[in-house]
Amino acid sequence: MEISKLRQKKIISVIGGSKPNQNALDNAFRVGELIARNDMILVCGGLTGVMEYACKGAKSKGGLTIGILPMETRDSANPYVDIAIPTGLGIARNLLVVRTGDIVIAIDGSWGTLSEIALAKNIGRTVIALESFHIDGIIPADSPEQAIKLALANM
Repeated sequence: MEISKLRQKKIISVIGGSKPNQNALDNAFRVGELIARNDMILVCGGLTGVMEYACKGAKSKGGLTIGILPMETRDSANPYVDIAIPTGLGIARNLLVVRTGDIVIAIDGSWGTLSEIALAKNIGRTVIALESFHIDGIIPADSPEQAIKLALANM
């Protein structure tokens, strides 16, 4: 693909738990599929759980995935990450994950996800929550389809 066309694609940051329940994993996979079907790029933290399943879903539909890793090496990325970016920044890389996307979708999650939501809101990103935190200023979604519809409407 030409670089100019690649640069025009929208990017969605997917954030979420590393140890979610099966429903959250299924939702992450479906969100990944829908990101790819809508010809967008998926960026995440590149590790396990929601991040891995979202990447797996995107790859199943031919999508492009980017993992912004907390470690210093690429080998920590899940197997569905196309472009692994090792930062060596630990959790400070959370800002890079949410900053890279045009919009953020949170699925499940704990403290790390909550910190990413706060960072995203502080830099003016729209955050959509699917089975995640219910906080003022966050747009709730009831399904992966609704999350992507809301993302497209708010970009």
